[in-house]
Amino acid sequence: MRLTLFSLFVLLTFSNVFSQSLDMESVTKAELKQKAFPADTAASAAILYKKGKTSFSYNIKSGFVSYTEIAIKIKIYKKEGLKWANFQIPYYTGYKILEDEAVDIKKAYTYNLEDDKIVKEKVSGDSRFKEKINEYWTVRKITFPNVKVGSVIAINYELKTENISELPDFQFQYDIPVNHIEYTTRIPEFYIYKAIKTGYVELQKEDVIENGSQSFDNEYHKSMVMTYKQVKSVYKAQNIPALKEEKYVNNINNYYGKIKHELEIIRMPDETPKSISGTWTDVAKSVYKEKYFGSELEKFNYFINDLKVIIKDGDTLETKMTKVFNHVKNKMNWNGEYGFYTKNGVEKTYVERTGNVADINLILVAMLKMSGLEANPVLLSTRENGEAFFPNKSFLNYVIAAVNLNGKRYLLDATDKNAAPNYIPVRALNQLGILIKKNLEAEEIELMPKTNSTITTSIMASIDSEGEVAGKIRNQYTHYDAYLFKERNDGFAPESQIDRIQKQHQGLEVSDYSVQSATDYAKTISENFNFKFTEAIEIIGNKMYLTPFLFYTISENPFKQENRQYPVDFMFPHQVKYNINLKIPDGYTIEVTPEPKAVLLPDMLGGMRYNISANGNQIQILYTFDINAAVIGSGYYEALKTVFKEIVNKQTERIVLKKT
Repeated sequence: MRLTLFSLFVLLTFSNVFSQSLDMESVTKAELKQKAFPADTAASAAILYKKGKTSFSYNIKSGFVSYTEIAIKIKIYKKEGLKWANFQIPYYTGYKILEDEAVDIKKAYTYNLEDDKIVKEKVSGDSRFKEKINEYWTVRKITFPNVKVGSVIAINYELKTENISELPDFQFQYDIPVNHIEYTTRIPEFYIYKAIKTGYVELQKEDVIENGSQSFDNEYHKSMVMTYKQVKSVYKAQNIPALKEEKYVNNINNYYGKIKHELEIIRMPDETPKSISGTWTDVAKSVYKEKYFGSELEKFNYFINDLKVIIKDGDTLETKMTKVFNHVKNKMNWNGEYGFYTKNGVEKTYVERTGNVADINLILVAMLKMSGLEANPVLLSTRENGEAFFPNKSFLNYVIAAVNLNGKRYLLDATDKNAAPNYIPVRALNQLGILIKKNLEAEEIELMPKTNSTITTSIMASIDSEGEVAGKIRNQYTHYDAYLFKERNDGFAPESQIDRIQKQHQGLEVSDYSVQSATDYAKTISENFNFKFTEAIEIIGNKMYLTPFLFYTISENPFKQENRQYPVDFMFPHQVKYNINLKIPDGYTIEVTPEPKAVLLPDMLGGMRYNISANGNQIQILYTFDINAAVIGSGYYEALKTVFKEIVNKQTERIVLKKT
């Protein structure tokens, strides 16, 4: 991720500070007749323009309040672009209850061309509604009427923010191209913001200082005027390409071009400037002092009797950690709700055995501490929520536990029945967490796994004269691969597993399915079954053409883009290994076998090795693929494409058997 702090280049000017409201540009016949976006003819839709402005108003009750107005016009080129007819405006509501609606839809229209005339249809009130995503976020949804291929939709709306510590993001890049953007901010001299650009699009930026003023009524309802200086910043860009999502990305929303603002300093007249933009320690102290967090960690009486039963004299600290973790994990049931503040409270949650993430994991931290362990809460943002770009608790939505033991740190999350120490759910694997220490200092800690997980597949099979392959398969999983296997499959009967595998692969018949499981993911989980497969061989004349990786064959390169600007996220380092032994049918000889191949990534990041040998009527293939880092930077994208191209080539390359 590239973050750019704009340097402030200021020119002093004087201008009318009462900016006009944004208005939607007219829709033309040429736009409605356009069949494809010129710069990207494959685009299903395009944003013809997006304009925005952020300004401040003042009233005696609320003080300064920010308003961000947006005008956007979108052209639909293909049926895939019709999704834009269901327009969504997410906004943060976790600060406090606003006095009035936080989103105001000013105008919204659909435009079509009928009999060479522009027909304009207004979005009705019935097509506007809001939906609460969680306790922090709400979304306004607008359904545009009569949208079809060729339509243009346009909307003008305004976001109100009473808590001005963080202004609404101005997003200027999407998964469709953008023709033109322009964004203007007018910020009174009383507030100094850090402007941060995310993504990879270059912007033009101009800053000037101008006069500003506000008219308002004082507490005696007398009209007053406030004058001041303000900084006007204008951002512009043209022809912004779509940012396409492909496999192995944690959250594409992290990488779209956006402008973010973090309040750094408040400097009111005749007052000492107050620093607002702080550190993660400031965030930790702010979170801890809330009664739904810090005071919950100080409660012990509700579990103390259970703890006396769980912990025995002579238990090591590691044994205590495991016992407490398993007790909380098995006793509690997660209700699916995120958050770092408790909702039910730890005492009620413990009795009712159900709660949100904070309810459960703060119980875990408290029990660990009472057991004599050095345990602390860790705040984080989930993968779905996105990365935290600067210290601000509005970016966070999750909490887990951390234990320091014998020089090693263990991460624990009791919301998942299958979790284990240092195997937290994938939703929480999102780069960095904020550990709150005993003295309320904060420490950034890495969440991504370092240990290579493995999947080892052993195949012993024979080929009959009809081209059917039959034999035994053993899949062995360790570390996070073992955790994910158990997460996907735990609790399912063998019959269900057989049905699942057979549905995934045409021509496959599975029998005698079994699993030897383990609670310690550093140890192996083994999956075993017998199989018959009819789709691996093509018979032409007196020859058989065999795809030796059977139904495990990777036939498509997941990396298709010419280049990729955002990193490749594999979630954890891992190794995939195949040991394939095939017996050819009587009356056949091996005519052609693929050549061995090895291709490596730079800087020891991994690679693929493929070896094949034939001895009489036996064929053996040894294949290994390694990725030695959880996240690989975009600078290695071309190398990754090359490695996966060779993987596809070798796994789809066929062995030729000839009838004698």
